[in-house]
Amino acid sequence: MDKNTINCKLTTTELRQRKATVIASLKVRVLEKQELANGFRYRFDSSDQTLYLLNNFIKTERLCCDFLILGLTVAHQDSPVWLELSGPEGAKDFIKNEIEF
Repeated sequence: MDKNTINCKLTTTELRQRKATVIASLKVRVLEKQELANGFRYRFDSSDQTLYLLNNFIKTERLCCDFLILGLTVAHQDSPVWLELSGPEGAKDFIKNEIEF
C-alpha cells in the first residue's frame, strides 16, 4: 500500500458518524490551533477524559488514514497536551477539510 495516497478508508456513512462522535468531541476541546508546513498542531487540556479521547482518535485514525503522521505530546499533569497531525503533500488540505478541528 502506498502511504502517500491521500484518502480515508472509511465509507461516507462511517466518516459522517466519526465526525459526529469522535471528532466532534475533540473539536470542542481544542484550545489553540497552530498551522504547520505540512499539517496542524492542536493544544488541549491535560484531563484524563481528553487523553482518553485523543488516544481513541489516534488508534482509529492510524487505521483509516494511514498516510497521516500523528504525534501526541504529554508532559506533567498541569501542562497542555499537543496533538500534531501532518503528512505528505495533500495531507494538510485533507486535515482541514475532513477532520476540521
